[in-house]
Formats: sequence, C-alpha cells, structure tokens
Amino acid sequence: MNENIENQVKEEPAVDINILKKDRLDKLAALREAGRDPYQITKFDVTGHAADYKTQYEADEASILAEAGDDEEKAKASIDALSEKIVRLAGRIMSWRDMGKANFIDIRDGSDRIQVYIRSNEVGADLFKEFKKKWDIGDIIGVEGFVFRTKKGEISVHAKNIVLLSKSLLPLPEKWHGLKDQDMRYRQRYVDLIVNPDVKNTFVKRSRIIAEVRNYLDNLGYIEVDTPVLHTLEIGAAARPFVTHHNTLDMDMYLRIETELYLKRLIVGGFEKVYEVGRIFRNEGMDTSHNPEFTSVEMYQAYTDYIGMMDLIENMYRTIARNVCGTAKITYQGVEIDMESPWERLTMAEAVKKYAGVDYDSWADNAAARVCAKEKGIEVDEGENATKGHVLIAFFEAFVEDKLVQPTIIYDYPVENSPLAKRKPSDPAFTERFEYFMYCREMGNAFSELNDPIDQKERFERQVEAKRAQGANAEVDEDFVTALEYGLPPTGGLGFGLDRLVMLLTDSPSIRDVLLFPTMRPLG
Repeated sequence: MNENIENQVKEEPAVDINILKKDRLDKLAALREAGRDPYQITKFDVTGHAADYKTQYEADEASILAEAGDDEEKAKASIDALSEKIVRLAGRIMSWRDMGKANFIDIRDGSDRIQVYIRSNEVGADLFKEFKKKWDIGDIIGVEGFVFRTKKGEISVHAKNIVLLSKSLLPLPEKWHGLKDQDMRYRQRYVDLIVNPDVKNTFVKRSRIIAEVRNYLDNLGYIEVDTPVLHTLEIGAAARPFVTHHNTLDMDMYLRIETELYLKRLIVGGFEKVYEVGRIFRNEGMDTSHNPEFTSVEMYQAYTDYIGMMDLIENMYRTIARNVCGTAKITYQGVEIDMESPWERLTMAEAVKKYAGVDYDSWADNAAARVCAKEKGIEVDEGENATKGHVLIAFFEAFVEDKLVQPTIIYDYPVENSPLAKRKPSDPAFTERFEYFMYCREMGNAFSELNDPIDQKERFERQVEAKRAQGANAEVDEDFVTALEYGLPPTGGLGFGLDRLVMLLTDSPSIRDVLLFPTMRPLG
C-alpha cells in the first residue's frame, strides 16, 4: 500500500484496551447471533501466497507487454484477461482505508503483505455491511478474487468473496509503528511477529542456519543422535544444573548442562562421527549472550585431534555464512567480520604475549607467575594456590578476549581449566584444547578428547571436590569412566552455541533476539 494510503489507515480510538476488547466481544456476539461464528470455520483452501501472486503477476504482465510490443490494445486485452485467474489466499488484516462502498485493506500471510480491494457490489451488500461493521484490523480472513494492478501501480487482489476466519479480540499495538517495548516484545513474541516483520525473518534465517549445520555435518558422514536430557548425576562440571524430581523413581534428576559425555560413550561404542543439536539448561546468570536454556551443537570424530576440529569449524562457518548470507564477510553491529580469510591461530601463551606483553616462559615457577600478576594488577581467584596455568588464564581474560574481534582460534589451554581435554605430550602443563572467538566473544570450544580413564577419574575427583566445597552435590560419573576403560579411540570433539552463531549471522545484539521465547521473569 502506498504512503498516502498508509497514512489514512483505519485507527482504533485512543481508549482503554478493555473498552476496545468489549467492543470486539460485542461484535463477536452479534456474529454468533446471526449464525456467523468465525470460530466454527475449520478450513479455508488457499491456492497460493501473497508474495507468489505478486511475483507471478509481474512476470505475466512483463511477458504480455513483450509479446504485444507496440500493440496497446492487445496488451490491455491480455492483461484484462488475467482477471479470469481466480486466486484464494488468507491472512491477517493489517490496515484499512474506508472509501464508502469501496474499501482497501492490507492483509499479511506467511509470505508478505498484499492490498485487497473490496466493493459492495462484488461481495454483496449484506456481507459488505458485516465486513464494515463487525470486522476489525487484526482479524484473520480468507479472500477469493483476481490479481490486478491499481491505477497507482500497486499489485492487489480484487475480492469477489471474503470470509471471516478468526476474530481478533485485542487490537494490534501501534499499527504501523510496531511493538516497541523490548520487554513486551520478548514476552509476547506472537504479537512481535505480527507487527514487526523483520523479526520473523530472523527466525526463518535461524531455521536455515540449523539446516546448514546439519547438511554440512551429514555430508561429512556424521550421524545425528539424541541423548538424554534428564541425568541422574550432578556431574562436576563448572555449570550449575536445574534440579527436578522423578516421582516414580523417587529421586532427584538434573537437566543436562552438556551432551558431551553421552556422545563420547557412542564413540566408545563404535560410532566414528556423531553430533547432536540439543537443548542445554544451565542455572546461571543471564545477559545479552546467555539464557538459562539454549541450543548447542556438539560433534565428536574418532581418529582425529583438535587440529582436525579447527579445520572443520573454520570451514563450516565459512560455508554456512556463504550459503545463508551470500558471503563469509559479514557485518555484525557495524563491524566487518571476515570469515573468508584464514583465521588467526595463537596459543594462549602467544596471545598473552602479543596483547599483554607478558611472557609465560619467563615465569620460573608458580610464585614468579603470581608476582607478575600482582605487578600487573591482575587478581587470580586461587590466591596463593594459583599456578602458572591459573595466572595465564587470568591474563588472557583480562588482556586478550576483548581484542579478538576477527575470527581467532586460541589453543593449548592450561590443564587447570580443561578437565576433559588430553594433555599435550610435549608439555603436560597444557592440553590440546582450543576456543574460537569473534567480536570479542567465545563462540565454541574443542578438545583432543581425554581417553585415559585413570587421568580422567583423577580430574573428575578434583572437580567434584571443588564443587562440593561450593555446596554442590556433585558426583563422579563412574559409568563414563567405565566406558573409557573399554577404550575410547583418539577423538576430536567440538561444541558451540547455535544461538551465538545465529546472532552473528542475523546481526542480532542479544541472544533474546534469536530465541522465540526467551526466559523472562513473570509479571506481577
């Protein structure tokens, strides 16, 4: 609908929403009394969607004009003949221009908006009267008619019949201006989707991204699997779980904080490449990049290591960006992120030396590392028990992370914060682990998986001890240790937050913008 029409849309009076709702309820009651209850209609057969009809009409029109050449009469006759093609579509009334015995409305279906022209003498006087008196913006209707172009040049549908399919009892917010209150947009995503079309595009793109992830891994021979969401143990990992209770078994259970240990059990069992796109639950803080429930992608491949997983993830992101965005050089929050060029790869020690000017290799022992941290004003949580590894991690967090704007792989993490990664044979103080960063944000985590059951149990025990000191009821996953005792082949594993990838490729500043229904505190 052109701008002049948009400025003349039928407006609800600026009155209390309860009064507006009562008015619509009265209209519904009148419809029911007349035997016209819209909620009794079970289906409306559509022949296509608004976007398709507009595209097809433009193509038909162009073909006719090309064939007719300078013969204007022939062109006009052929274009007029398009009115013999009857179409049926359905959607929500988004705007309304009342011109007496002819009305223009805009309806939106799942594809686009399209203008509908409704005349009294076409649909019948009684139906037209009902339409004007008892239908409202927000109602869902069915339209039967033909596609044409108005004198002002807008492709529209000339209605021959209209049907009220569902009555909207609440008015849409702010009409053309959309729902602006950010909190209400998250709480009432269904309204947000109605009045803010770009929001739907974000979630359509999210679906495409998930499909591309699956397609990429499937083409590499990975098998998608499902593992339990409910766990019987609170494992010793850093994340805090949600606790529930199974009534039949009379036992507490924990919503999973990762899919890792079950997926590695499958590698033990003989699968060589597995992945899971799964919902994860962590009873932790919330901010623009964290939600208590989120979607992760974890993959494990036998007979490779963390270098193999570096190559996989770099190529995966590049491929997904090209397929979804048309390019692997994207703009996120005003900053170009270049996934097309080779990603920089630095060890954690190299990154700290580059950005903090501190050389890990210059620390003679743990005490020297602590002295260096104190001189640089770095606080290390472990205090006098801090090791060189703890200090290196603290320097990295303080000086490096906020510099990693372009895709960067940081590898060789200290063993102190890598309980599931294999130690480096050349330097057991470090593990074969990496994380990759974009826009100063950690995007994913990978290991050469620890497959020594004795080492793994010892690390689990230390982790559980630390968790219990914090009041958690953590336990060693003895069954996973047993699985390792049967033999886990050399394995590369990687996990990343799907929501953060969607944020990146949709230029969304908050994780709540890419979750249809983010976690919210109840009102009241």
